[in-house]
Amino acid sequence: MVTVESFRQMALSLPGVVELPHFERTSFRLNMPGSLGGKRIIASMDEKKKIAVLMLSPHEQSVFCAFDKTIIYPVPGAWGRQGCTIFELAKVRKSMLQDALQVVYREKTNKKK
Repeated sequence: MVTVESFRQMALSLPGVVELPHFERTSFRLNMPGSLGGKRIIASMDEKKKIAVLMLSPHEQSVFCAFDKTIIYPVPGAWGRQGCTIFELAKVRKSMLQDALQVVYREKTNKKK
């Protein structure tokens, strides 16, 4: 199980990640020189629903969703087909979420190079 605060700490522990508002949610963005737009979103969090959405690639999304589709699943619609993936914070193992954050972080930092 992951709390809202522990997810926030995990996301902010990644180098160059900052927390900013994103509509009704909290977003975690790369704030690194040279990154596209300077503020590429890697994850968002809905504190009321206790979910995190990670911006995985479609391939990585399929890998994580294979674990348990009731805990980790695509966002409905086009965003989900592009890899946006919901993680139920109250149900997902902390180590699984940390792995997913590392994967999305590597994907997004490698894209800018």
